[in-house]
Amino acid sequence: MKTLRLREGKERSLQRRHPWIFESAIAKGGGDSGETVRVESSKGEFLAWAALSPASKIRARAWSFDEKQRIDASFFIAACARSISARARFDVKSDGVRLVHGESDGLPGLIVDRYGLGSDGVLVAQFTSAGVEKWKGVIADALLKETGLTKLYERSDASSRALEGLPEATGWLRGSGPTDLILQEHDWKLALNIAEGHKTGFYLDQRDSRKVFADYARRLNFQRVLNCYCYTGGFTVAALAGGAAHVTSIDSSGPAIEKAAANVALNGFDASRATFMDADVNASLRRFLDEGKTFDAIVLDPPKFAPTVAHAERAARAYKDINRLGLKLLAPGGVLFTYSCSGGISADLFHKIVAGAGSDAGVDGYIHERMGGAPDHPMTIAFPEGEYLKGLVVMRKM
Repeated sequence: MKTLRLREGKERSLQRRHPWIFESAIAKGGGDSGETVRVESSKGEFLAWAALSPASKIRARAWSFDEKQRIDASFFIAACARSISARARFDVKSDGVRLVHGESDGLPGLIVDRYGLGSDGVLVAQFTSAGVEKWKGVIADALLKETGLTKLYERSDASSRALEGLPEATGWLRGSGPTDLILQEHDWKLALNIAEGHKTGFYLDQRDSRKVFADYARRLNFQRVLNCYCYTGGFTVAALAGGAAHVTSIDSSGPAIEKAAANVALNGFDASRATFMDADVNASLRRFLDEGKTFDAIVLDPPKFAPTVAHAERAARAYKDINRLGLKLLAPGGVLFTYSCSGGISADLFHKIVAGAGSDAGVDGYIHERMGGAPDHPMTIAFPEGEYLKGLVVMRKM
């Protein structure tokens, strides 16, 4: 068994059971990509068993902090079983659910979503670290056995694969079948394609936020709603399901806009209640201001502006700009649902960004709720970085 010896003082995060070991923390040692190594303190004390990732700044990711644990096939079979069984205790109002959420489930770099129920269900997995890549076959078989399913589609095409020195890999890993699916979520349906859609095909992490938005629409009787970065229209459908009179949806992707319109039709809503714009969000917001338009509710759910803390300053300016415009476009008493999915932007920093945007816009508002990922995308005590998605529900003062 190969060993990584850490520099003095660098063992503290592992003693708190944080799974990441950065290149700068290592005094000596190495191994092959995905290989399990013993991690020791500068004094030779055992700290963890970890998967080595020679090409990454995160040089190793911990599998276990138990010196007696064997990292073999049975370890991954048991880990998959624990993660999947935990979901039975979560309140998920959908037939799409995240079954494995990386570090939070003790399987760093592994994301697994299930779409559909019963024998028609399909698993979609992302293997984004060298460790889970090495054990891919064992993990795939364990997932299918534990769920009783026969189909698993691989979507290992995230940019983080390149950081691990791994090529992209997509396609059926086990079984085969159609990649166009219909997801039942709360009181509505949403179409997706697991081969082409973002992430594993859809943004399951915003499931509960969409329900909250529908509830606000129903309670506050939204007339004019603006959904920015709408993608395939999840928040648009939620608003219409809540009774919103009209929703304007903007995205710079033509194919996404087409799918959003199709999702409105799928749920039987009158097409006249929805307007779709294949356009730049910032330019559109500025034009709306020039035209004197206002909205009762606005959703700002942009793509990841800051993948790491190093990008935070530039991303903060982008978040501030769109929130400033959004707050100015809100009618008095209107509600802003604003989000950041950037891991490099903390919840505290995001709040400060929105506060700065309000100051620049000359707008104050009540923070009604703080939003996060759905419960099947958990953050754990030992891994706060799991809180990548954060949001605020802000009601503009009258």
